Amino acid sequence: MNDLTLPRAHTKLDDLVLLTKVRVNALVVATTAGGYYMAAPGAIDPALLLTTCMGTALVASGAAAVNQVMERDLDRLMNRTKERPLAGGRMSPREGLTIAGVLSLTGVLILLLASTTAAAVVAVATLLTYAFVYTPLKRRSSLATVVGAVPGALPPLIGWAGAGGSLSVAAPWSLFLLMFLWQLPHFLAIAWLYREDYARARMPMLPVVDVNGALTGRQAALWAATLIPVSELPFLLGMTTAVYGVAALVLGIGQFILSVRFMLARTTENARRLFFGSIIYLPLLWILMGLARK
Repeated sequence: MNDLTLPRAHTKLDDLVLLTKVRVNALVVATTAGGYYMAAPGAIDPALLLTTCMGTALVASGAAAVNQVMERDLDRLMNRTKERPLAGGRMSPREGLTIAGVLSLTGVLILLLASTTAAAVVAVATLLTYAFVYTPLKRRSSLATVVGAVPGALPPLIGWAGAGGSLSVAAPWSLFLLMFLWQLPHFLAIAWLYREDYARARMPMLPVVDVNGALTGRQAALWAATLIPVSELPFLLGMTTAVYGVAALVLGIGQFILSVRFMLARTTENARRLFFGSIIYLPLLWILMGLARK
């Protein structure tokens, strides 16, 4: 998962916040809660919801810390990441890995003991794919963006499983697909905005290898277009009322228009509009989904 990290004061607490990507992981917690709510039969169990979200947050924070340990050499080369604690030399790799291990293990144990085994298994899969598949692939291929969308799409499944929902049915995977597809135009907009940073670090993100941005723009529009029918699945599968179906269509078309504008003119302004449009799209979609839940 990508973020727009800004410099912070160099206190221990701020370094911990940067190491664990608290702002980015707020989205992880929110979509975990969304998955839980959509699967919960009847009344919500506040304690179970809290422990499921807490365990997920700790595992995601551990994955973020591992990512920064592994990428500390690259982070030093990029303006948006050079103030991270390991890149800045304010934290040692051993300290970073220790924090990552404690957070991840604690999170998995919370899910195992206070949530469900299935939720813990999905959380471990999230950790492994983010830290040990996506992170090293970023040095090698622009396909890392697509691969990185997998762990970013798994939190709703953790929430679904935490509520006791089955992962062998289509409904939770519709949430996974929704999150997977949403991330791609979002990521591409970020990568375009920071393409000079990525080029400086010799990371082959698509906007770096696609110099004029034509392929980047087409990919953003393609993924945004694919998201429109996929976002209708919660309604088509009977999870929501038609209110959600109509709202999802309107939101999807709006995001698609922003991606087409970016495709036609790869300017910083259009990339920024697509980025912020995606930020607005996702919480609205989940809120409407929750309100229209059957």
